[in-house]
Parts: sequence; C-alpha cells; structure tokens
Amino acid sequence: MSIKHFKDYPLSEEILRALSDLGYKNPTEVQSEVLPVALEKKDLVVRSQTGSGKTASFGIPICEMVEWEENKPQALILTPTRELAAQVKEDITNIGRFKRIKAAAVYGKSPFHRQKLELKQKTHVVVGTPGRVLDHIEKGTLTLDCLKYLVIDEADEMLNMGFIDQVESIIQELPKDRVTFTFSATLPEDVENLCYKYMKAPVDIEIEATGITTDKIDHVLIEVKDEAKFSLLKDMTTVENPDSCIIFCRTKERVDTLCEQLDERGYPVDKIHGGMIQEARFEVMDDFKRGEFRYLVATDVAARGIDVESISHVINYDIPLEKESYVHRTGRTGRAGQSGKAITFITPFEEKFLHEIEEYIGFAIAKIHSPSKEKVLEKKAEFERKLDANPSIKKDKSTELNKEIMKLYFNGGKKKKIRAVDFVGTIAKIEGVSADDIGIISIQEIHSYVDILNGKGPLVLNAMKHTTVKGKLLKVHEAKK
Repeated sequence: MSIKHFKDYPLSEEILRALSDLGYKNPTEVQSEVLPVALEKKDLVVRSQTGSGKTASFGIPICEMVEWEENKPQALILTPTRELAAQVKEDITNIGRFKRIKAAAVYGKSPFHRQKLELKQKTHVVVGTPGRVLDHIEKGTLTLDCLKYLVIDEADEMLNMGFIDQVESIIQELPKDRVTFTFSATLPEDVENLCYKYMKAPVDIEIEATGITTDKIDHVLIEVKDEAKFSLLKDMTTVENPDSCIIFCRTKERVDTLCEQLDERGYPVDKIHGGMIQEARFEVMDDFKRGEFRYLVATDVAARGIDVESISHVINYDIPLEKESYVHRTGRTGRAGQSGKAITFITPFEEKFLHEIEEYIGFAIAKIHSPSKEKVLEKKAEFERKLDANPSIKKDKSTELNKEIMKLYFNGGKKKKIRAVDFVGTIAKIEGVSADDIGIISIQEIHSYVDILNGKGPLVLNAMKHTTVKGKLLKVHEAKK
C-alpha cells in the first residue's frame, strides 16, 4: 500500500519542514514507490515519465542520507543538460535547506576555475553534466573517496545525446561500495545493460505512464504544408488562446525566425536553443517560469527536465525526428495532475516519423482540421485581449521556504583558517539563536556566506558586528541578492 504522507517515512524534521514549506503535500506515485527502497540504500532502476516528481524522489533520500559533518562530496547526480543540472541543484538545496546541505552544479560553458573553487569548499552533493564531471575527475578537482550515492537522471536522454560512454567512464572511477539510482522515462537496451553491469541487484520500479495517454493530455495532429505552418500557428493560437505554451522547432535557425515573426505580431514571446550563451538560457527559463511571457519557442534543449508548472499547450511546429522526443516534448504539459494539449503539425512527407511515434506511444494521434475562418474571427477579440493583458507573475515554489532566510556576508574565509564549525559554534551562542537557525555555510578563500533561518537574520547580523569568530572580528553585512 502506498504511503500517503511524507511524515510516514523515516525522514528528519529538517527535511519534513522543507517539504512542507515547498508545498509538497503528499508523495506522488513515483515518490511513494521510490522513497522506502532508496532510504534502505538499495540500488534502483526507475522508469517514470517526465513531470511525475522524479527529482524529489531521489532528492529527498539523498538529502536525508548525506551527513552534514562530512566535507567531501557524498552524492553525485548526472544529468544530460545544463538547465537540468542547475535545476536539480536548486531542488536539492531547497529540500536540504534546514539540514544545511550544500550542493554544487558543474557543467560546460561555465568557468572551470569557479567550479574548482566551489568544489574545494564543503560540498555534500555534486550535480553535473557527464563531460564536465569527467573533466573535474580527471583533473583531481572532484574528490571521490567519500562518494556513497550516484544518481543517473534521464538516462535515456544521456544515450540519445551520446553521453553514455562518458557516464560509463565516470562510473569506473567511483568507489565500488556505493548506492546507485537510475531514472529514465524509457529504458533502451544500452541503458539497461549499463545498469546491470554496474549495479547490485537493482530494484526495478516502473510507473505506468498515465500522462502520455489521453486522460491528462489531449494529443491532436494537423496536416499542413511547410509554407503554410506560420499561418496555421497564428490561427491555432488565436482559437486555443493558451495561458502558457511551448512551440518546438527542429533547428535553432527556425527558432530564431519564428520567435522574430511572433514578436513582430505582438506575441509575448522569447526563445531558447543550444546556440545561446548559458546565462541567456537560464534567464529566459526563469522569466518563463515566472510567467513574464506566455510563448516560448524552443529546440529540444528545453524539452528535458525543465519543471515549469501550468503549461497549457505544447505545439510541435516541426514533428520530432526521434520518437522519444515526442514524449519529452509533450511531457512539458499535463504535469502534476493538470490537463494539457499537445498539437503537432505534420507535412505530407513526414508520415514515417508519425508512424514511429504512434507505435512508440501505443495509440494513434487524432487528426483534426485547421480552424475555420469563422472560428478564428469569433475568437480573435478574446485572443487580442489576452495579448494586451499584463502577465500574472507566478510565485516561485521556494518563496515560502526562503522568506525567513537572510544570507550574511563575512570578510573572512579559508585564508584566515575559518571553518564552517567556527561559524556554527559562534552563532549558536548568541542569545535567542540555536544551531537549528543556521543554514548553508559557504566558506571561500577570503570571504564566507552563512544563511540564517527562521527570521533570526537581523538578530545575528547585529550580534556579529561585535562578536569574534575564532578570535577575529569580521566585517558582516547582508549579502546582495
């Protein structure tokens, strides 16, 4: 029988409090299946669709099982994309907030030196893309001797993107005595072989893919010539009038062109693809999550693991050439029990891709006609009203969690021989403050950051202006956001 409440698991108060503040009320199906096995430190192979709550299903046990006192990395989480690495790091930080779990994200197109400095600090969990993780292992900047947990997230996408050999190279460097969790929406043979080669009698968990079937997502298909696609897109968006919509294209050039065309017609739109610099990609995703704009034009880079709530529509402007991509694209909608609509445009020469997709998902996608001129005209005023409306900004799920947290800056770090325990020992002696009020501590070469929880930030800030740490009076102020 599935457990219905997080408090029914052997979880610490700190983890339960963070889950409550994050608005995680009851475990999803994948969480209720995974948590008991993961907390018993058994190897796991989990097949579960995107949007089912996979990150928390490994994030919760990882945060529960790592020991705060240990300074070296204890868990390594591999992800196929940089966006997913950054997001998983944020999720781990939020879940482990009150246990002071420190997570670091390492990925390409981001300065190696900065990551090296971060990995030198106390770090419990490292999240990264295979190539950059391998770089850090080969250069000796990622210490592996205390590593007890490995998570391979989105394993099938690692295979699709050609990372599986790098993943195997990483596994060969890790301590043999470890727990391994593999998560995947599908389980291709190469991934399965990898699991059984390097895992110890893994428990196999498969969650039925309810979202890909038509109960949560309405899948439809429209035949159109390539040159008529843009006109059809305008008609479909007018009639459907989505609250939040991702439009997938096959190439970055197509994304650029389409985004420009929509922007010229007043759509609140932005774009994301692999040719953009990483900071710009993160910025676009953050704005989209907050609801700053409603239409995101994207290549498949955005289709994996990006958790944006309440996407009402996914439009495949170009049908995906890989059948798995259809699942990952359409899985952006109908998340967390909500309903959604997936609309695919298909040209006369793309039938073979459609057949592969339908065989893979196990049902035929319903063909519909383009909307009539009358229907478009009837919906036009309402569509334009929504285009002109101010965006309604969504609250980030970590807002509640972070509202009573103040990050303090101290002008002393490793060079002054200051350690995390020195801050804990000093701050916990302040009247009205305990060790439970101290969050994540980040010690750098010449300065440090300390999160103060439970609204005690101003109290600690005032006290530390005239309190020494290890005999040294440090400058202290609230850290800039």
